[in-house]
Amino acid sequence: MSDFKQSALQLAAQQTSPDWLAEVRQLGASRWSAAKWPGRKTEAWKYTSLAPLQNDNPVRWAAAIDSAWQSEIETLHLDCTRLVFVNGQFSPADSSPLPAEVVRFADADAAQQDLIRQHLGSVVDTERHLFAALSNAWAADGVLVHIPRNARLTKPVYVLNVSIPEEQPAASNQRLLVVAEEGAQAEVIEHYVSSSRQQNGFVNSLTEVVVGANAQVQHYRLNLEQEDLLHVGGVHVVLQRDARFHGFTIAQGSRLKRIDYHVYHRGQGAHLDLNGIYLPRNRQLIDYHTTVEHCVPCCTTNEVFRGIVGDSSRAVFNGRIHIHPQAQKTLAELSNRNLLTSRTAEIDTKPELEIYADDVRCAHGATISQLDETSLFYLMSRGVTRADAVTMLSFGFINEVINQAPEAAVRDYLRPRLTALFGEGNEQVGHLAYE
Repeated sequence: MSDFKQSALQLAAQQTSPDWLAEVRQLGASRWSAAKWPGRKTEAWKYTSLAPLQNDNPVRWAAAIDSAWQSEIETLHLDCTRLVFVNGQFSPADSSPLPAEVVRFADADAAQQDLIRQHLGSVVDTERHLFAALSNAWAADGVLVHIPRNARLTKPVYVLNVSIPEEQPAASNQRLLVVAEEGAQAEVIEHYVSSSRQQNGFVNSLTEVVVGANAQVQHYRLNLEQEDLLHVGGVHVVLQRDARFHGFTIAQGSRLKRIDYHVYHRGQGAHLDLNGIYLPRNRQLIDYHTTVEHCVPCCTTNEVFRGIVGDSSRAVFNGRIHIHPQAQKTLAELSNRNLLTSRTAEIDTKPELEIYADDVRCAHGATISQLDETSLFYLMSRGVTRADAVTMLSFGFINEVINQAPEAAVRDYLRPRLTALFGEGNEQVGHLAYE
């Protein structure tokens, strides 16, 4: 057993958690102990090393909440139900009053506890997703968003997860469970952010979403942390008949950042939209693995990911669509486009279609390119500097995906930050291959 696996079990033993979560925690610890530690020969981790996690090996939980983060971090500005977690600990002073549909695990009543026990850990395959098993073993608190039948949340739920550095590397566990019953509608925003100070923590995050018949969930996941923070996360979704899940995700890289999406079409007529952007630079890594399981007929998937990879950074994208034998009349499309702005940048992309039905329409593709010389020359011939031309073309490459985010507050938050990211000069944009 690796050092980190042993430390993770010790951390689980140090936690205090409600008794009604004991079964989930025990099963998670058992599967975490039995699982083989991923290496280069493990297909799902072939291009991503867990060495940073082994080397830092956090052996403690985060300490008391430090309110200094408020002066260092800008958050989304919108009318919402806001829950703030600082290094994994809930901060009531920074959170808004919670409606009946939103509750922390620690405050759940008997009926809510039964609902959490019914669904927590039921969407994710912990034998396939190692760090989901760890999340179960660490389950002590979390957020339940429960939208009853034919109800609609009047405000978005905004879960803000703040990371701040401590004297020693520390771990935090983030857990979100969304249950939208038949005909329900909800908008949920997960925001992972840190100060610009050098981070030394590890975040393990897991989101499970159950979308009932004819229900609709709009979900955002924003991973915009400082590059030394280690983060492994996952979003796992089950779609019932005529359900709709619209996902938007954006991430900057770090020494270790791995995000999995796993979506199951369980009911006919279900639809998935999944749009993603990744933006590693310097020597960062970002790894997205997505899997869509079409288990029944007449479902649709539209998945679009775009990446801009600069400097000596690396990006990994593995997108898999699995069409089961009974999933006739499926329509599924997957697109992954990448822009390299440096000779030393690297992208490993692997779009996959695994089809066992014969009456389907499926397409997938991936591209890797540099900025167009003609477009650069056109802008520079009209007085635009080279750095500004690179900024304009880079932002234009992902702007179409940003526009797919329905929430204006998310778009308004991202645009100035991305413009600043691309406009920090050629040293940050990368040693351009066309210079």
